[in-house]
Amino acid sequence: MMPIIRSTDKKSLDRLLGQRATRLEEAERVVRPILDDVRRSGDQALARLTRRLDGIDLRRQGFTVSRAEIERAYRAVPKEFIRALPVAARNLRRVAQRQLPTPWQIETRSGVTVGQIVRPLERVAGYVPGGRFPLPSTVLMSLIPAQVASVREIIVTSPDPAPAVLVAADWLGVKTIYRLGGAQAIAAFAFGTARVPRADKIVGPGNRYVAAAKKLLAGEVSIDFVAGPTELMIVAERGRPEWIAADLVAQAEHDTEAVAVLLTPSRRLALEVQSATARILQKVAAKGESCAPQALRTRGGIVLTEDLEEAIEIANAFAPEHLTLLDGAAGLMDKIRSAGSIFLGGWSAVAAGDYASGSNHILPTAGGARMRGGLSAADFVKVISFQRLSSKGLQRLQPTIVALARSEGLEAHADSVETRFKIHGGTA
Repeated sequence: MMPIIRSTDKKSLDRLLGQRATRLEEAERVVRPILDDVRRSGDQALARLTRRLDGIDLRRQGFTVSRAEIERAYRAVPKEFIRALPVAARNLRRVAQRQLPTPWQIETRSGVTVGQIVRPLERVAGYVPGGRFPLPSTVLMSLIPAQVASVREIIVTSPDPAPAVLVAADWLGVKTIYRLGGAQAIAAFAFGTARVPRADKIVGPGNRYVAAAKKLLAGEVSIDFVAGPTELMIVAERGRPEWIAADLVAQAEHDTEAVAVLLTPSRRLALEVQSATARILQKVAAKGESCAPQALRTRGGIVLTEDLEEAIEIANAFAPEHLTLLDGAAGLMDKIRSAGSIFLGGWSAVAAGDYASGSNHILPTAGGARMRGGLSAADFVKVISFQRLSSKGLQRLQPTIVALARSEGLEAHADSVETRFKIHGGTA
């Protein structure tokens, strides 16, 4: 049963909300030799590691998925899945198009023009985890923003990709799908090998070993962010207990380390949600194995706060991946400083953002929302500044440039401006 604690019980609150260590340090120790092996031995290391860690024989099956496998995948997925793809994709594209930065230019003063141009990345690799559940939605979330940004080459990599993953990638027009996973996949696309091209950016969720590899290789290749276990916080004074409980259980089924927390000033709502959660977990248990019971016992909880304002402050300090604001709390959205994605009102199920509303479900965790939001089309472009100065424009700025350059002891910088007027009289 989910525990109920008071916000004044700082020890219990810290125990509940301070458990987000992703064990990255331990994972980094495991991952470092793998990265070094791939750097040194390339494809040989990939084949050896993939066979040992994932049970996949790349020499026999091939590094990439064949057309025949993709055609078999289409026969294996339900027709309803195929019909769902264009709906989710259309919404994702509409949002991604609004996210792109635009070119502009302004005249900062007469004769001095400054602006920016926007250029897409050349090659992006989308990592799709393996594991118990196929994640075709991650294919859509990773690749559609990259397509909207006009990335020239988009690649998918996934250990033993499920039919739904293959179909989603092929439906989006992806030409190459690798059967690589884990830290070795991140290393391959960071360094490049004879068979695996080096990527400009690697995006997508993964386990802690994938996260550790991305963290260690962030200087070699651009990444989205280092992600930990998934998180949901719900702030509510009122609401339907069954709906709240359903969202908490849904988040908890991702991972035994998933965080699922309700913040409420209402003891009545807390007790109703606690009971509703227990009922849903009984149904889940009857249907088979699930991570949800363990996650809610160890990483779930209900926090009784003094009021909604305190609940909002706790949420801001935690910076959750997903934040739901119900009823009166929805009116306090302007007070939210840090969250990966916000869901307003009872009908805004977190699952809608996971699949089809158009918002991206690749979001920062472990406090990363204090620094950035979720993946967007803007992550797949470079914003390049430019400037154009006339002789009069440079002449007007000359005293400022020269004074600042000499204050830093950079005489050649000052001279690079002064010489233009000494030699050409400012007419070049």
